Amino acid sequence: MKFLDLAKVYIRSGGGGAGCVSFRREKFIEYGGPDGGDGGRGGDVWAEAVEGLNTLIDFRYQQHFFAKSGQHGMGSQMTGKSADDVVLRIPVGTEILEEDEETVIADLTEVGQRVLLAKGGNGGWGNLHFKSSTNRSPRTANPGLEGVERTIWLRLKLIADAGLVGLPNAGKSTFLAAVSNARPKIADYPFTTLHPNLGVVGVDGREFVMADIPGLIEGASEGRGLGDQFLGHVERSNVLLHLVDGTSETLAEDARTILTELAAYSPVLMEKPRVTALNKIDALDDEVLAERRAALEAELGHPVLLMSGVARTGVTELLRALWTQIEPSRTPAPNPSDEGSWQP
Repeated sequence: MKFLDLAKVYIRSGGGGAGCVSFRREKFIEYGGPDGGDGGRGGDVWAEAVEGLNTLIDFRYQQHFFAKSGQHGMGSQMTGKSADDVVLRIPVGTEILEEDEETVIADLTEVGQRVLLAKGGNGGWGNLHFKSSTNRSPRTANPGLEGVERTIWLRLKLIADAGLVGLPNAGKSTFLAAVSNARPKIADYPFTTLHPNLGVVGVDGREFVMADIPGLIEGASEGRGLGDQFLGHVERSNVLLHLVDGTSETLAEDARTILTELAAYSPVLMEKPRVTALNKIDALDDEVLAERRAALEAELGHPVLLMSGVARTGVTELLRALWTQIEPSRTPAPNPSDEGSWQP
C-alpha cells in the first residue's frame, strides 16, 4: 500500500426535494383541498475516523464525493424520500482543512469521531402548508434548499508516542528495525526513507508507538531535500528522539542543524521533551567516543545517551528514557467529580 498524507477532495451535499402542488379529487368527497407533500431532505457529507487506515491513498483515486438530492413531494400528503448520507472514512489523526490549506475545520484524533462537512438542503413545503381560512386552494409550493459545495484538504499526521529525527543516514531506520517489527528500507546512501514508518516498541512489558520520518538536511524548512513536509507526523509525539551519527566529524554542527530546522518548522516541536543519542558507537574506540560525547553534551547543554542500532548496545536504556517521558500521558487524568465524594 502506498503512503499518502495529503489529498484534495471535492464534496457536495444533496439538495432538498421540491414540495408538491396537488389537490384531492375523490368522487364521494364534496369538498377537496390541497394535499401536496413535502420534499425529502438532501444527503449530508460526513467525515469519520476509522481503525485500520494509515494512509490517504484511497482519495487519490476518488476525489469527488457528492450526496444525492431528496425526492420531490407527491400527492396524498406523501413526503419525498430523504437521500442517504455520504461518509468519508479517514485515518485517525487526519486534519481537515479549508481550501486555503491553513484554516482547520476539524482534527480527528480518536476512532469514531465524526464531523459534518456539508449539510444537505431541507425539502420544500407542499401546498398543504399554505392552506388558510382565506386561501382554501393554494397553488404555491416551496422548492428545496440547495446543497453545499466546497473543496477541502485532508492532511494526515500519524499518531505516535515518540518521533525519530536526525540527518540522513543517522541510523533511524536501523534503530526502528532493531526495536520493533517494522521493516523500513535500510541502505548506505542518504534519503533511503522516503515516507514515514511506524513501529510498536516494547520495553519492560510496556509498549508505545514510534514514528520514523525521512532525514532532514540544512535548509529543509526552505524546501531542500525532502523538505519539512513530514515533520507534521511527529507533531503529535510526546517525546522526540534525536539520533546523531557518532562517526561524523561534525557532530555539533549536525545536531545544531536538526534543532534549527525543528525551530523553523514550529516552536511546538522545540518545546517537546527531547532525548539525544549518539549512534553507531560500535564503530568508535573508547577514547574517541568519550571525546565526542563530551563535545556534543557541551553543544546541547544536556546529557547524551550512547547506543548502536546494529549491535543493539544501549538500546534498552534509551527506550526506558523515552518511556519516562511518555508515561505521564498514559496516566488517566483525575475526575473532578470524584473529589469530595462520600466514603463509607
